Amino acid sequence: MTWTIIVLVVLALVLWGFYVSWRASRLDRLHNRVEAAHTGLDLALVRRSSAAAELASSGVLDPATSLLLADAVHRARQAGAAERDLAESDLTRALRATLGEPGLRAELAADEGAEILVGEVEAAARQVFLARKFYNDVAGRTLDARRRPLARVLRLSGSAKQPEFFDMDDEMSAVA
Repeated sequence: MTWTIIVLVVLALVLWGFYVSWRASRLDRLHNRVEAAHTGLDLALVRRSSAAAELASSGVLDPATSLLLADAVHRARQAGAAERDLAESDLTRALRATLGEPGLRAELAADEGAEILVGEVEAAARQVFLARKFYNDVAGRTLDARRRPLARVLRLSGSAKQPEFFDMDDEMSAVA
């Protein structure tokens, strides 16, 4: 009888160890996905600012609009981590104002190169929207997994940095 209890206790401890190991590896995979999603978001933001800078310097827009757009691009590129979401939101608003100007589409229709530039900006803006949604989704799932009692008590997340949501204005509906 005692051997049966000992075997059952050892089996329960082994299963408990496998479960804890599985939860720790899941948290590790989630943290890796957060890092990959953050890298993808950074690349999408850089692509969008590059396309906007190319549009601003193309000579298609009037000088004042080009200057305002170039300034927004510069501030987005120079922003630190703490104020990056605000700078990227400002770039979105500058793009929305630039591409939402009445009569701009009619002017650009005559210039095929300008239509291509605007298409690149719009495609890059859609990529930013998708990358931000994906990043925030992965960050939310990681935060949920970190808040579980087992993960908190046993500190299964280790020394991994807690992910933060990236909130910005990325609505370009006035463009479409």
